[in-house]
Amino acid sequence: MSEEQPGELSELDLAVLSLERRAFSGPGAKERAVRERLGMTPTRYYQLLNALLDDPRALAHDPVTVNRLRRIRDARRERR
Repeated sequence: MSEEQPGELSELDLAVLSLERRAFSGPGAKERAVRERLGMTPTRYYQLLNALLDDPRALAHDPVTVNRLRRIRDARRERR
């Protein structure tokens, strides 16, 4: 997450959340979109996304997406 004014998400943060709201068809489609639209590797994307899931500003901006992704993350952690 890049530094913006306190209380505001950066444009990159908003773009990551926006991409997570989309549905992707086929293997590799999401990773391709990450590279093309955000200009970053999927690894860096998922690092940013994981940090966003713990950011209260992201929760306030898009509670449905953030809560859905938190549930998925928590379920994966429990299976380990």
